[in-house]
Amino acid sequence: MVPARDAADRGLPRSAFGRAYRGLVAGVDKISYVLIVVITAVMTTTVTAQVYYRYVLNDSIDWADEVSRLTFVWMIFLALPHGIRSGAHVGIDILVNALSQRLREPLFRLTSAIAVGLFMLIIVQATRVGIAVWDQPMPTLPISTGMFYVALIAGSAHSVLILLVFVLGLEAEPRHAEDDA
Repeated sequence: MVPARDAADRGLPRSAFGRAYRGLVAGVDKISYVLIVVITAVMTTTVTAQVYYRYVLNDSIDWADEVSRLTFVWMIFLALPHGIRSGAHVGIDILVNALSQRLREPLFRLTSAIAVGLFMLIIVQATRVGIAVWDQPMPTLPISTGMFYVALIAGSAHSVLILLVFVLGLEAEPRHAEDDA
């Protein structure tokens, strides 16, 4: 991952709020990374065990499909904000690249602010749906189907935290690997 350029790199003042906020986001990032590793290990172990049971023992683990699906969804939504931070998501930037750097940064901050609004809408709607389905358990696990929506809410909330770093100008837009070539 290419480290994002921070406020000091661009000559922006470093406020106490900015340092505290960036520290909060860094802490959430670390927790998220650990959860991604643990969840990936659970998913990989579950799928491997299911394959072994199915093809070697001619049996199956009833709950393996649900655990692998749930862990996959959690892994994706926990990884989403890290992709935002590093600029790893697909984008069409032909028009943006035609702009001067002086215009790119405010445009990036504006689109980040719009993305914050969209993620907030996702959080509200996912909360509403999650509450509506919370009393529905998964077929083979004593877990609510609402846990899928909790993953969406967690990933969206983390994405909002990261996008606000850009909106507030605490970091510049992420550099892409091809920018360094």
